[in-house]
Amino acid sequence: MVEVRLSAVRVDLQSSNPVVILEETEGAHRSLPIFVGAPEATAIAFALQGVEVPRPMTHDLLASLLETLGATLERVVITALEETTYLAELVVQAGQVTHTVSCRPSDGVALALRTRSPLYVADDVMDSEGIVIEPDEDDETESGTPEEIVGEFREFLDRVRPEDFSG
Repeated sequence: MVEVRLSAVRVDLQSSNPVVILEETEGAHRSLPIFVGAPEATAIAFALQGVEVPRPMTHDLLASLLETLGATLERVVITALEETTYLAELVVQAGQVTHTVSCRPSDGVALALRTRSPLYVADDVMDSEGIVIEPDEDDETESGTPEEIVGEFREFLDRVRPEDFSG
């Protein structure tokens, strides 16, 4: 397994869809871009910025549930790519028992951010799908702060229209 960190939440210019970019913490610093839905990207952006909402969002609820039950999210692993869909798993420790729960990568990332749990990508997935992203000359920093990442996503939300998501 390759440990990764959330490097960015961006918008793909061709499709206008949000994409999260997971970057290796060591080694070649390959990145794994994963397209996510706008609600999931919002949940990730909220976690990055520490936005508190009046009522818990689903990922807040899950984090609270884990804590209440005395369980911990040990890690989130992007396990496979089937056709065009990435698969992921939550590895949860509850007492002496380890549970593995299937999830969408976006949900795993959103929950990992809320619980400060590590993110991993299976070796074969990173080997086949990982890319090295050269920094843009326009970029002022090599890796954005959470505020910069959230700001970029908010700009997307300001520009997006409902028609952009119609088939």
